[in-house]
Amino acid sequence: MAAFLQWRKFVFFDKDTVKDPVDSGKNVVLPGGISACDSGRGHIIWLMTRSLQLTYFQAYKLRVTHLYQLKQHSILISVGQDEQGINPLVKVWNLDKRDSGNPLCTRIFPAIPGNKPTEVSCLSVHENLNFMAIGFTDGSVVLTKGDITRDRHSKTLTLHEGSSPVTGLAFRQVAKVTHLFVATLERVHCYTLSIKEYPKVELDTHGCALRCSSLADPSQDSQFIVAGDECVYLYQPDERGPCFAFDGHKLLAHWHRGYLFLLIRDAKSPNKTGFGNRESSPSDKQLLTIYDLDNKFIAYSASFDDVIDVVAEWGSFYILTRDGKMFVLQEKDTQTKLEMLFKKNLFVMAINLAKSQHLDSDGLSEIFRQYGDHLYLKGDHDGAIQQYIRTIGKLEPSYVIRKFLDAQRIHNLTAYLQALHRQSLANADHTTLLLNCYTKLKDSSKLEEFIKSSDSEVHFDVEIAIKVLRQAGYHSHAVFLAEKHMHHEWYLKIQLEDLKNYQEGLRYIGRLPFEQAESTMKHYGKTLMLHVPEDTTLLLKGLCTNYHPSGDAPEKDSPERSRANSEEFIPIFANNPRELKAFLEHMIEVDPCSPQGVYDTLLELRLQDWAHEQDPQRKRVLQGEAVSLLRSDNTVFDKALVLCQMHNFKEGVLYLYEKGKLYQQIMHYHMQNEEYGKIVEACKRYGDQEGCLWEQALGYFARKEEDCKAYISEVLHHIDQNNLMPPLLVVQTLAHNSTATLSVIKDYLINKLQRESQQIEDDERKIRQYREETAHLRSEIQELKTSAKIFQKTKCNMCNSPLELPSVHFLCSHSFHQHCFESYAESEAECPTCTPENRKVMDMLRAQDQKRDLHDHFNRQLRSSNDGFSVVADYFGRGVFNKLTLVTDLPGNKTAGSLEGNLQKDLLIHTKRNC
Repeated sequence: MAAFLQWRKFVFFDKDTVKDPVDSGKNVVLPGGISACDSGRGHIIWLMTRSLQLTYFQAYKLRVTHLYQLKQHSILISVGQDEQGINPLVKVWNLDKRDSGNPLCTRIFPAIPGNKPTEVSCLSVHENLNFMAIGFTDGSVVLTKGDITRDRHSKTLTLHEGSSPVTGLAFRQVAKVTHLFVATLERVHCYTLSIKEYPKVELDTHGCALRCSSLADPSQDSQFIVAGDECVYLYQPDERGPCFAFDGHKLLAHWHRGYLFLLIRDAKSPNKTGFGNRESSPSDKQLLTIYDLDNKFIAYSASFDDVIDVVAEWGSFYILTRDGKMFVLQEKDTQTKLEMLFKKNLFVMAINLAKSQHLDSDGLSEIFRQYGDHLYLKGDHDGAIQQYIRTIGKLEPSYVIRKFLDAQRIHNLTAYLQALHRQSLANADHTTLLLNCYTKLKDSSKLEEFIKSSDSEVHFDVEIAIKVLRQAGYHSHAVFLAEKHMHHEWYLKIQLEDLKNYQEGLRYIGRLPFEQAESTMKHYGKTLMLHVPEDTTLLLKGLCTNYHPSGDAPEKDSPERSRANSEEFIPIFANNPRELKAFLEHMIEVDPCSPQGVYDTLLELRLQDWAHEQDPQRKRVLQGEAVSLLRSDNTVFDKALVLCQMHNFKEGVLYLYEKGKLYQQIMHYHMQNEEYGKIVEACKRYGDQEGCLWEQALGYFARKEEDCKAYISEVLHHIDQNNLMPPLLVVQTLAHNSTATLSVIKDYLINKLQRESQQIEDDERKIRQYREETAHLRSEIQELKTSAKIFQKTKCNMCNSPLELPSVHFLCSHSFHQHCFESYAESEAECPTCTPENRKVMDMLRAQDQKRDLHDHFNRQLRSSNDGFSVVADYFGRGVFNKLTLVTDLPGNKTAGSLEGNLQKDLLIHTKRNC
């Protein structure tokens, strides 16, 4: 029970007397004898329009006792009498239709319960026109169900019977459930009309007087209001609700637009008792009070003389008095109300009022701000910050932050910033400020709560938070935040640079996806290699072969393998050659097609180990490893050669020289190291591919003053066998060696002279032979030209059968059957037997003719040959140097020159003769 004496009183209404629209200086005068009135649909019944034009029509012959104007329909229900006695009639009027200038009466029926004459005490109609309830002084309630505007579509029944007069009726409609509240002088009941049996519930054992009950609007859950002399009760369909201790003798109770209107008799007036005796003398004073039950204050209170009724229409409240006056109460606008509350610093009440008036969020935010400023000036910082929190989203946060920064109220500022983050309206600066507040307060629990909240609860700039926590020294919190939100770079930066937790950093990298793990290792690889070399090397091995994060299972049938370029990670091992060697050896073992730099770097490492090894046995093993790497043909020739030369790796240098066909460099290498036997061996191995090696070897030994006779003799033997140098050049070369005596070249010179003598003899013998053959051919040619040729062949040279006519004879003494010749001869002018040999001769002649002009080929052969004279002699024999002479035969003259010129041609002349 709430005591209204504690409620504040305000003047939220402006009272004025309604003026006559025709004569503005006079007040409106109501007609006398008003016994009932109501409002709705733009009228105040007995009938007055908004322009205050009073219209009327005669509804009953005697009097009108009750009126009910529907709010959603132009239907008016009236109760009155046409005859003397107790015979009330109910009439239903359609105000939109006219009958001889008056509203159309659609229905008339007597209001008598059970044919017992009794007076009507109250009337209520449902807005859906399906229910009408009439209360009587004998305690009966008659319910009309169906279309109340027509007789044939409705039926009437007695719903309630009792001994106490009915004082109030009200229909309540919530969703599809319809209730009827019935108030008497002694009881309050509720009927459920949406159920056929119409179940009844008794809500209370005390009732109220006439016109002292009403139905609240949905803001009060459509409760039934009953105003007793001590209290005002609110009822639900099934129970009694709240109770308000509004003392005083109640004359009238209405609910309009969220306000409860109570008309109370002035305490100084004499008491008047008795049912239905509500008429008062002109000296009666009545107090009209308007209550706001939601916000617990009195909106208006004023004294009036003998009020007939209070009606609401046209946005205002009208008070009708017995003396014919009409007063209007116009509600002040919301802003004016709020300003009145602000002046009294009643901010809580202003907030509640604004909410009940459905003020927008901007208006509410301004109230919260003013309330916060008021509390701030009073020094109530805790209360002020609570109000400022309610302005988030409307008020600029800097307005609040500046106040509490100046006031050094870190606790309050922290609360505001927390709320700002909870509503996801914080920016990076707010996050920074909040975390700094936490760190200054050293409130680790709040800090953990903030950063460990789920994403759906708090949204903030994670990167900014990590930076602030790191600067403040809260590394564990920063690490947690970086790991939770997958800021890998910040996580590793803190672990490796601040906490020096290299093992944990390496473990974290191993759980990252391939691309991120690769980029991270390129950035932090050197640091990790310095402190945890073995684990770092192990991770790099996996990253460059077939990487998968440590928390995931490898995909066996994955078509694409995540593999980094191992060459890019070599600089990471700058100070860890042992780990680098293990890494590179793993790479070439797992992937023989590793990048070129892997093999080159591994070669360099193996050569370094070989160069620094002192144990002969171990040195041989390292030498074999280096050579095997060279033989794999995966190293770059130039780089490998430089590395081998830098480390004086003899086997590698010689292998690379041989691989690159640098035979002269092999010779020079042995000459620099004065390895005489190796020099001769190299000449034997590569002399066939590059003949000048023997000449270089001879010159080298000739310049040596040591006793090199054995090597010189061996070199001379190979030169002599292959005729690589002229003897004169050999003698001149050896003339520079003081130790090389004549005995060294004695055998060489003797053999050389003997071979040349033998060659001269062979050449002279061939010359004589060629001359004899040439003379024989010339004589044969001459004989063919000057004497007859007798063919005495008796057998065919083709089939070796006796010759028969016809036959074919050639000057070469070959004879053939005609049919044999035609079958085997390729040309009619050539002998089939001599044709192959002749063609060889002709091909040789043509080849000589073609090579006669090949000067480039001649120069090339001359430069590359060891014996230039033989090349020149060969070309002389081909006629390259012969001068062309054009011989013209004069008529009748045949000179010896023409005979010489046609000698070869005549050898091939043949005659075909048919016998």
